[in-house]
Amino acid sequence: MISIVIPVYNEHENITPLYESIEHALHGLEYEIIFVDDGSTDESYHTIRELHERDGHVKCVRLARNFGKTAALTAGFEMAQGDIIVTMDGDLQNDPGDIPGMIAMLEEYDAVSGWRHDRKDPLLSKKVPSRISNRLSRWLTGLPIHDFNCGLKAYKKETLEGLELYGEMHRYIPAILAWKGYTVGEMKVKHHERKHGESKYGFSRLLRGLLDLINFKFWAGYSTRPLHFFGAVGLVLFVAGFFADLYLVMLKLLYGENLSERPLLLLGMLLMIIGFQIFMIGFLAEIMVRNYYSSSGKKIYTVREKLE
Repeated sequence: MISIVIPVYNEHENITPLYESIEHALHGLEYEIIFVDDGSTDESYHTIRELHERDGHVKCVRLARNFGKTAALTAGFEMAQGDIIVTMDGDLQNDPGDIPGMIAMLEEYDAVSGWRHDRKDPLLSKKVPSRISNRLSRWLTGLPIHDFNCGLKAYKKETLEGLELYGEMHRYIPAILAWKGYTVGEMKVKHHERKHGESKYGFSRLLRGLLDLINFKFWAGYSTRPLHFFGAVGLVLFVAGFFADLYLVMLKLLYGENLSERPLLLLGMLLMIIGFQIFMIGFLAEIMVRNYYSSSGKKIYTVREKLE
């Protein structure tokens, strides 16, 4: 079965046409449509409830307030019963006609991300910031896909089990899965102009996404070995401070220099103290990580297949 998870926030004019498009695109397949009402203040929930009463394929999760897209997707994932989970936006800009093609690609990949190669959005407010964000995302995550923020994506259900999301991390789900060892493909998808409602995208979301990207880069690289990061930084600072003070000690012994008026002495001592503290932070973080994995039973690896 296919689960279509759709976060909506004040999209009541788009919900019914979107439902009809999905119904047409998936005719003959077993599916469910899960709308996640992310604290809408318009008639979105009432529209979804009417569709639910009319068609048992339609389900809904109504959140108490607007928690954001990542939380809404997480709520939808928890409700989904399908073997395949497809996500898409509720603004009619994604085309449900692309879903069967993405599902077919899941025979080769564990996840498929959409690429809005002919994007129907304003150039300066959306296209340019998106291009910059995508290039930065490709560089930091190492995943060579073109459109991290495309809402249309398809996943095998097992890839999303145990996935912990927060902030604006929804756009980096493919990168998280690739880091875990799953295969991620990309498919060109159609994109339509927004006809109803207002875009929820703005500079603040771009900034939050950038901060979460930096967080992902650190998490992916050092979440299971924090001492490698903090230890390296602390060691560099400690060594720099040590050699700075060693240099001053040599001047004192060889030339009788007065060190009381040398700022480098205090700087060297400060670097050694800070370096030691950062190293100890990494050491304590390493202990916490090991205790977390040993007590929770979680693995630091992903098993694809077993032959027993």
